[in-house]
Amino acid sequence: MSVPVFGAARSGRVRPAAARGLAARLRPFAVVALVVPVMGVPLWLIVVTAGKSQGEALSPDLSLPSRWRLWDNLAQVWQQGEIPAAFLGSVLIVAPSVVLVLALGSMAAWVLARRGGRLTAALYALAISGIVLPPAVVTIVLLLRQLGLAGSPAGMIGVYVGIYLSTVIFFVTGFVRTVPVSLEEAARMDGAGPVRVFVSVILPLLRPVLATATILICLYVWNDVFYAFFVVGGRVDTLPLNLFQVANAGLYLNNWHLIFAYIILMSVPLLVVFAVAQRKIIAGITGGAVK
Repeated sequence: MSVPVFGAARSGRVRPAAARGLAARLRPFAVVALVVPVMGVPLWLIVVTAGKSQGEALSPDLSLPSRWRLWDNLAQVWQQGEIPAAFLGSVLIVAPSVVLVLALGSMAAWVLARRGGRLTAALYALAISGIVLPPAVVTIVLLLRQLGLAGSPAGMIGVYVGIYLSTVIFFVTGFVRTVPVSLEEAARMDGAGPVRVFVSVILPLLRPVLATATILICLYVWNDVFYAFFVVGGRVDTLPLNLFQVANAGLYLNNWHLIFAYIILMSVPLLVVFAVAQRKIIAGITGGAVK
């Protein structure tokens, strides 16, 4: 009587283990099956619509064009859409905004992570409150007018730094807390001051998290049209703002093939930034593991 019971118990233990193993093997395929439609379908719609003629693109769908006109449409957008001037305007605003918000945010996060007490906790809560509190657009515009920065790239850069500083502080503070304090103490024993400790010890260790923050901030700022419309108001052309203006002016009216071609050109710099930052993330993680 004991043998069948033992066999049943053994088979009962084996089956859940086999089921868990099968589920673990199928989980990546299930994730891919969910992600591919969410990301692949919009991307496919953009590419095939940008490759169609005006008549075929009047009602955008997932069908292939009768004849690919992607390069012709991209060339037409490049010539008629003032892409070079808008690209230069976007770079002049995005690059300083990203550099300033990363530098100021990482320094503030280092101080907040190393200091204790209720005052520091209150300052940290105030610093990251910008993540959940929406910016007051009317107040921002009025303040920039009082400062004489309305409609200028400097005013737009200041707005982006103020908006996304909370995000960088939130990301970097948690990462700094994982860095051993002994590294900073060893640098101070060698005579390094606070600036030297931050630049030589802390900043190199922040490359992975700063690369992630760079991707997010570049994505937000590069594609922003809302704040650019109210702050610079057409005085400085950026790629999203230029697309909004030329579409409303009738240049791209019902020309969905040109609009999607413009989107492709506007997305290429972001893909380059993502590729570079992704390499930095992998290099930083690998370097930290080796050390």
